[in-house]
Amino acid sequence: MSSEANSVAPSDFASEPIAFDIRAELGEGPLWDDRRQRLLFVDIMRGHVHELDPVTGSDRIVGFPWPIGAVALAENGDWILAAANGFHSANPSTGETQLIALVEADQPSNRMNDGYVDAHGRFWAGTMGMNKLRHAGTLYRLDPDGSVTPMITGVSTSNGIDWSLDNRTAYYADTPTGRVDTFDFDVTAGVLSNRRSFVEIPSNEGYPDGLIVDAEGFVWLCLWKGAAVRRYSPDGRLDRVIPMPVTQVTKCAFGGQDLSDLFITSAWIGLSDAERAKQPLAGALFHLRPGVKGRPANRFAR
Repeated sequence: MSSEANSVAPSDFASEPIAFDIRAELGEGPLWDDRRQRLLFVDIMRGHVHELDPVTGSDRIVGFPWPIGAVALAENGDWILAAANGFHSANPSTGETQLIALVEADQPSNRMNDGYVDAHGRFWAGTMGMNKLRHAGTLYRLDPDGSVTPMITGVSTSNGIDWSLDNRTAYYADTPTGRVDTFDFDVTAGVLSNRRSFVEIPSNEGYPDGLIVDAEGFVWLCLWKGAAVRRYSPDGRLDRVIPMPVTQVTKCAFGGQDLSDLFITSAWIGLSDAERAKQPLAGALFHLRPGVKGRPANRFAR
């Protein structure tokens, strides 16, 4: 574990979303900590968890020895990490970690990716093959007692997951499919059923990456290689498109004192030198106020 702190400031990007002066290789998983009033997000392959104070611009980076696909908040104040080799808890102050459960330890070419916590305090996060092998991943459910249950198998790149306001519907993206799917969700049992397509993204418009549901029940979807964030109504109607100055847009989160600030992560990984020259803000963290509010993040009930 390593820790460092910088001070970053948002640059004035005219009428476009404001960019903080951060260049994550593979920024992902923004999450608002309402207790500490900080934004967490990960730089996956570097094994970094960023803790940003958007008011002062102070950006604290905590490094871990594995890729970190997602970070969640726990009721006891810890961070819960979906790491390359499974689930870990981490002390936010010291970075000290403790293994909760190994996942796919026999598949070193896989790693954990995006995840989120449901209304009953269970952490859902899935895997993907780093060698681009299709159908090699699984979406898992980590329960508060430390048990891990595979929920969807045959996944290629497990990505965004969130739930409707009434917790009866789950939204889920497996990126290479080009779809966001919905499931019926039994919130008490933590069980998914009746999978069907919610929205389909043509490949020339990008690929579905991270997603989140706002306080009005609309779904915010980031498009990898699509240079946009989209908002969809609960019936799948496209409600809004926010153009972005970078192509690899990964995930967004609502934060700020009234949860009306939208933070958006991005990445420069895989871009050629020419592409990076055209996208000097690739990897930046973006911010805007879209006129709607988000919901407080659920906490892992550890």
